[in-house]
Amino acid sequence: MTPADLSRTVLHAVRRAVDEDALRAPVPARVRVERTRPGGSGDYACAVALQLAGPAALPALEVARILRERVAAEPGVGRVEITGPGFLSFTLDAPAESDRAVLAAVREQGLAYGHGDALRDQIHQFHHAREVRAAVTAQAVRRLLVAQGARVRTTCEQAPDPDWVRLGVTVDAHGTPPTPLTGIRPVPAGATAGELLERLGPDAARWGLLRAAGHDRAALGPELLVQGEANPLFRVRYAQARARALARGAAALGFTAEAAPYGESPTEPAAKTADDAAARPLLDLIADHPGVLLAGARHRAPDRVARQLEAVAHAFFDFHDSCPPLPAGDEKPSAAHRARLAIAEAAGTVLAGGLSLLGIRAPEHL
Repeated sequence: MTPADLSRTVLHAVRRAVDEDALRAPVPARVRVERTRPGGSGDYACAVALQLAGPAALPALEVARILRERVAAEPGVGRVEITGPGFLSFTLDAPAESDRAVLAAVREQGLAYGHGDALRDQIHQFHHAREVRAAVTAQAVRRLLVAQGARVRTTCEQAPDPDWVRLGVTVDAHGTPPTPLTGIRPVPAGATAGELLERLGPDAARWGLLRAAGHDRAALGPELLVQGEANPLFRVRYAQARARALARGAAALGFTAEAAPYGESPTEPAAKTADDAAARPLLDLIADHPGVLLAGARHRAPDRVARQLEAVAHAFFDFHDSCPPLPAGDEKPSAAHRARLAIAEAAGTVLAGGLSLLGIRAPEHL
C-alpha cells in the first residue's frame, strides 16, 4: 500500500462512517497522511480525527475510535493505533507485501506512476510576466496540476518570447489577464530564453530554472553542463539511463525483473538482510513519489519534484553499488538479481516520469 492508497483508504473510512451515521460531519476533500516522525508509532500518521472533532461535536478520541475500526479491516493495513489527543497511527502489512504492491504499481502505470485525479474538480488560471523563469515555472506547474486531474490555463502579460517554444512553453493568451487568476512570480532569471539556450541548451536551462524554490535565485552557471556526479542533473539522468541499461543487460542474459522481496526462500539469509537494508531508502522514495507529485502541484512547487529526483538518484546508486542487479563473472541470475532489477527498473521509471513532468528529456544512453 502506497501513501496515496492509505490516504484514499482513510478517506473511504470517513465516508463510510458518515454514510452509516456513526459520524455526523462533512467528508473532507482529501485526507493527509505523513510518515511518522522519529520516536512515533507506526509507519504513517494522520490527524483527520482532530480535524473532524469540531464539526462532529465529538471528542477527537471518539472520532479516532470510529475511524480505527473501519480502517483496520482494510487490506494492506496491519495495525491502527490511537496516539496523543486523537492521532491515528498506521502500521502497514509486512514490508515485503507493501513493497511488492508499490513495484507492481510502477510497472503497471509506467511514466504515469504518481498521476491521479485528486485535483479533478479544480480549475486554475495562471498569469505571469514576459520573463523566462516565470514562463517555465508556470508551464511546469501546469504539467503537475494536469497530472493530478486539474484544468489549467496560462496567460502572459505580453506576447510570448518566440524562444520559449524551445523550452517547451506554451501560453494560452496574452494581454489583459482573466479572473480569477493566480500569479506566478519567481525571482527573475536575469537572462533571456535565447541566452540560456545558447549557453546551456533546453534541458540544463529548464533544470536550472526549476531546481531552486521560486523565492530563491536560480543557479544558471556552467556547472549545469558538467558530466559528473557533482552535477545533480547529470546524476539524475545518468541514474535513469543506467536503470534502462540494466534492463537491457538482463534481457541479454535471459532474465527479467521480478517484483518479489529477493526470492521467497533465500539461500543466504545474511545476504537477504543486507539487500533489505540497502533497498529500504530507495523503496521508500519510490513509494513517496505520488505524494511528492501531488504536493508539488498543490504548492505550485516544481522544485520539490527536482529535489526528490535527486534523492531517488542518490539512493539508486547506493543500492546499485551495494546490491548489483546483474550477475558478475560465472554467477548465474538468481531470485535476488530479479528482485534487485525490479527495484532498479522502478527507480528508472520514477526518474523518467519526474523528468518528463519538468519538461526534461530522459535519454536511453548517457
